[in-house]
Amino acid sequence: MIDLERIDPEIRPKLSRLKAFDPGKPLARALFALVPYVLPTRRVTGVSLSKERAGSVPVRVYRPENPSGAGLLWIHGGGLVGGVAKMDDEFCGRTALELGTTIVSVDYRLAPKYPFPAAHDDVYAGWIWFSDRAAAFGVDPARIAVGGQSAGGGLTAGLVQHLHDDGHPVAAQWLWTPMLDDRTALNTDLDGIGHLVWDNRANRYGWGSYLRAGDRQSPPPYASPSRRTDLSGLPPTWLYASDIELFHDEVVDYAARLTEAGVDTTLEIVSGTPHAVEATASDTQAARTILAKGRAWLAARLGSRASA
Repeated sequence: MIDLERIDPEIRPKLSRLKAFDPGKPLARALFALVPYVLPTRRVTGVSLSKERAGSVPVRVYRPENPSGAGLLWIHGGGLVGGVAKMDDEFCGRTALELGTTIVSVDYRLAPKYPFPAAHDDVYAGWIWFSDRAAAFGVDPARIAVGGQSAGGGLTAGLVQHLHDDGHPVAAQWLWTPMLDDRTALNTDLDGIGHLVWDNRANRYGWGSYLRAGDRQSPPPYASPSRRTDLSGLPPTWLYASDIELFHDEVVDYAARLTEAGVDTTLEIVSGTPHAVEATASDTQAARTILAKGRAWLAARLGSRASA
C-alpha cells in the first residue's frame, strides 16, 4: 500500500497517472513496443541531433553549438525490456546545451527477445565507437563519462566495471535511480508495497527476462552490477534515488560500498517522489532540483560549463 504521508505534496495530485507499469501483461508490452513509432522527436534549440550507427547499434548524437570538449555516453531506461533512446531527446538535448557536452545515446537491444549480454554488448560497442571518434566530435577522450537512468543506470554501472577491467579510463559515472541488483526482484516480501511507477513484480519480469539464459544464483560478470565484490578503482560516481522507490536500498548500498572502496562518491536522496521523478513527474520542483544537482556535478567532473 502507498503511504500518502510519505509522498511529496506536489506529487499527490498526480498519483492517478503514476501507477506501476506492468510489463508482464501482453497489452502493456504491446503498447511499449509502439513507443518508437508514436514518440515525437524533441529537438532542443542550439543542439544538433543526428542518427548514426555504432556498427550494428543505432545511436543518437547530440552536438551543442558551443561544445566544451566533454562527452557523455547515455543509456536510456525501460526496465531492460522497453524504452528507446528517442524518449530522452529533451533530457540529452538540454544536458548538451547547458554543459556544452557532446552526447551519444545508445539504442540497445531489449529483453526478453535479446537477453544478457545483448544490451551490455551494445552499450560497450557504443562506448568504443564514441571514444574512437572523439577527436572528430571535438571531444577530449579523457573527458567522457557514462550515464544512464533506471535500467540504463544499471547498464552504465556494468559497462563501467567492464571498461575498468579492460583498461579503458572513464571520467565519471552518472547513475540516475539505477537498477543495480537482481536480488531485489527475488525478495517477494516487497511485492505488496505500492512502489510508484516500477514495483517489484515489474522488476522481477525485467530481471527475469534479462537473465533468463543464465544462473539466477550467480549471474555472469557485469549483468547485475551490485553482485561485484571489488569496486575499487572505479571512476567518480554520482547516483540518486527516492526514499520511497523500490531501488532505494540497493542504490544506498552500492554508494556505501563504492565509498568504502575509495571511490569518490556523491549520493543524493530525494524525498517522497516516484521512481525517476525527473522523467515521471518532470514538472515538479523535486525534478527540477535533482536535474540541477546532477548536471552541476557532471559539469564539475568534466570541466564543462553549467547554466543551471
